[in-house]
Amino acid sequence: MHTESIERWVHDHTFGQDRKKSAEHRTLIVIVITLVTMAVEIVAGIAFGSMALMADGLHMGSHASALTISAFAYYYTRRHAKDARFNFGTGKVSSLAGFASAVMLVLFALVMAGESIARFISPVAIGFNQAILVAVLGLIVNGICLMILGGHGHSHGQSSREDDGGNHDSHEHTNLDDHQDHNFRSAYLHVAADALTSVLAIFALLAGKYLRQIWLDPFMGVVGAVLVVRWSWGLLRSSAHVLLDLQPSDEVLGAIRKSIESEGDNRVSDLHVWSVGPGIYAAEIGIVSSRPLDPDSYYSLLPEELGLVHVTFETHLCAAHIREAL
Repeated sequence: MHTESIERWVHDHTFGQDRKKSAEHRTLIVIVITLVTMAVEIVAGIAFGSMALMADGLHMGSHASALTISAFAYYYTRRHAKDARFNFGTGKVSSLAGFASAVMLVLFALVMAGESIARFISPVAIGFNQAILVAVLGLIVNGICLMILGGHGHSHGQSSREDDGGNHDSHEHTNLDDHQDHNFRSAYLHVAADALTSVLAIFALLAGKYLRQIWLDPFMGVVGAVLVVRWSWGLLRSSAHVLLDLQPSDEVLGAIRKSIESEGDNRVSDLHVWSVGPGIYAAEIGIVSSRPLDPDSYYSLLPEELGLVHVTFETHLCAAHIREAL
């Protein structure tokens, strides 16, 4: 009897966020590589009196700080996944960290653009050999980091589908694409931005050394800044959409509406869908029908590939059927 036990209807809201993801492991590896490179460049810069090496070492340190935000977000998500104070789990921590890192990327790009414009106005002497060496070293390191981050991770959860009187949670085996994880995307963008600046710098430095086109050095700095801002803007938008609970695409909403209305005379009167983590969604669906189904039946109609892990149904008996009954 439900008056004695309601365990069948009790569920958590971890949605697999308490499990360590491969993206977290890869991010930690990249942080270690970045920190080691930073230390080597700073020590070498001091030993050989190279300001270029020291400057790039400090630059690596700034990216290590940004990557540390991503690593901490993964840890925090796992550590507090079962904290009941989070109504729908800690999945949004990923988007919050991604948004913060995207802001840092924009600030980095603005500083880079400002420095480049200053070089246009007041050119400085460039030590081409040292600068090229630093740029090539940075490109190699960032290339290795991009290869490490480039793999796809998987999040595996328990499979369950329970009737809780209208609420449904599904913890199914789900392969989450890394691009849906804003925290991982931010880490990838930081490394990619660094690799981009290295490529542009190598091109500009070679042109300056052999073709005497010195103006290309600050110009490529501006080009790199523009591209980084453009990349960051996409991450800012997508992470902000999650943080503000914006509805997903019309295709997702249409698929949900079509699946529910495919049975009998069901009509969706109200539909709210929002992200509660990378690739997973919660939904509230209002349904009008002359013969409302039980929650399990409605849940079975929903497409599994949409990643709906928490769904609440609200059913209404249509007025025409009520009048017929009277």
